[in-house]
Parts: sequence; C-alpha cells; structure tokens
Amino acid sequence: MKAFIHESGKLKIGDMKEPVASAGEVVVALRTAGLNRRDIYIPTRRGEEAEALTLGSDGAGVIDSIGEGVTEFEVGEEVIINPALRWYTNSDAPPAGFDILGMPDNGTFAEKIVISAGQIEKKPAHLSWEEAAVLSLAGLTGYRALFTKGGLKADETVFIPGAGSGVATYLIQFAKNIGARVIVTSRSEEKRKLALQLGADIALDTNSDWNKELVGETIDLVIESVGRATFNRSLGVLKKGGRIVVFGATTDDTVDLDLRAFFYGQYQLFGSTLGSREELRDMIAHVEKYETHPIVDRVFNLDDAAEAFVYIEESKQFGKVVLRVTE
Repeated sequence: MKAFIHESGKLKIGDMKEPVASAGEVVVALRTAGLNRRDIYIPTRRGEEAEALTLGSDGAGVIDSIGEGVTEFEVGEEVIINPALRWYTNSDAPPAGFDILGMPDNGTFAEKIVISAGQIEKKPAHLSWEEAAVLSLAGLTGYRALFTKGGLKADETVFIPGAGSGVATYLIQFAKNIGARVIVTSRSEEKRKLALQLGADIALDTNSDWNKELVGETIDLVIESVGRATFNRSLGVLKKGGRIVVFGATTDDTVDLDLRAFFYGQYQLFGSTLGSREELRDMIAHVEKYETHPIVDRVFNLDDAAEAFVYIEESKQFGKVVLRVTE
C-alpha cells in the first residue's frame, strides 16, 4: 500500500505491507490524515535509521476489517484515530507505556493503518473528512491545556501567544464556546485578522508592548507553546496568582526564570501534553455540543506530503494542514 515514510534518513512515498488486524485490533482505511509539527521533527530524531516508518499521528477513515474480540465497532463505520496510545483515564501525567502514534508505531500517512480498537472513536457526524482528520491531536492538546490543567471558567480571560497554530485555533474556539474572553498574539497581520474573525476579543502584534496594550485587562490564564521567545513576556502580563500552562516550545526549550519574582507573584505553572481517552471523549462531546468546526488551512494530496512538510516548517498556516489519502 502507498505510504509517506521515513527510510534511511529520507522522506519519500513508499510501498508498505498491507496491515492485518490481530485480536483486539481494527484496520482503518484512511480517507484523510492530519499533519502536526511533531511529524516534521521525527526525521531529525530518527537520523539515518534505515527501517521504514510510516509517519503521522492524526487520521480519519472507515473501518476496513476487524480482529477477533472486537465488538464495539463494525466494518464500514466512520472513525477518527486517537494518537495518545495507552492513556485511557484522566491523570496528572501520562502513565507508563504512553506513546504518541507515528513513532515508534507506524502512523496515519498511509492508505491503511492497523490499531487497537481502544484507539479509535466514532467520527463526529457534523465534520467533513478534512476536519475530522485534524481533530484528535491538536484538539485534545488544547482541551487538556485549557480545561484540565488551566481550569478556564466563563468569567475569565485567557492569553494565547501564537494565534496561527492548530492548537491555538482550538483554544480560541473552546474558550469562546464557554463564554471566556480571549486575547491572542501574532506577528502576522493576516493571522491577527483571522483570529478576530474566529472569535478572539483582542489580537496583538507579537512585537508590540504587551503590558502597554493590555492596560485595564486582567489575564487569569496563559497558554504557552512558543517557548523562550515569549515565555517571560507572557508571565509578565499574567495577574498575580494566575495560571500558566505550557504544552510546547516552538522556539528554544530553555528559559531564564526569575524565581524570586515568580514566587512573590504566587504564579501557578503547569506542564501539559496531549491527553487521555477520557479527555478526548469529553473534547468530542464539547465539539458536538457547540458544533465546532476545526480550522483547515490547506489540503495536500498524500503524494505531495513533502511539500506539506515545508509549508508547516515555514509556519505559513492558520489552523491545520490535511493530507488527502483517498477520495
């Protein structure tokens, strides 16, 4: 079967063995797959490793076959893939054995995938195949950061640096769904306009003086994923005793932190990554309740996956990027 793989240090379209469902597994014929920033980092992490690996964590498709003992799904059902492997119930941190689909397991950039029946969920009926493909990883990441870790409430204000990322578009929509106030930043005027159209109350230029721009605003929660470039500036606009959740670092991983200012400010710092199946199901219920639609920036064919990688590396997108696997 056709797949976009990393083999011997190179990214390419290749031919992978068609998967077969063992006991407790299903084979999903993928219609679409979602591209995430982690996908573009995996080739660097693998280096010159020769063994072929199908990349991809997100996807949506139709159940093609079912292994022994699977009773909760039927052939032909439309489903989405849960990329958070073996994390079933909500917990403070992922359990032992947790991995993210796409390394070391073969991922979703292929015509078919075999996966545990416990790692799939029914596709929300109101979503297109393109929207469904990008729901799980970014949507779950945003949901846990915003609600499980961040504890956002309707009468609070959340500050989100980097308005154009896929997770950020979910954060904006989820926060507005419950009635919270949303402030975002971006270097791009076009992305700031799109964030306002999506529901953000204020969109600041990343290069502006945030403290000056936010006079009169009270920031209860910051959701950070940019890293060194914005972390201390984000902390600087957070109210005393406020909460900051970090789920990524697209710039440098390390930051300088004034501990005395931090503990005098009584700030609360939380780390977050992906989420449990329990939270995924809560997120899906939220999306269905509010009829939320993921923001799809651009769709590439599977054959053009390498071009899609470059597009993500250059941070051109507002929202998510999709690979169309089959029509």
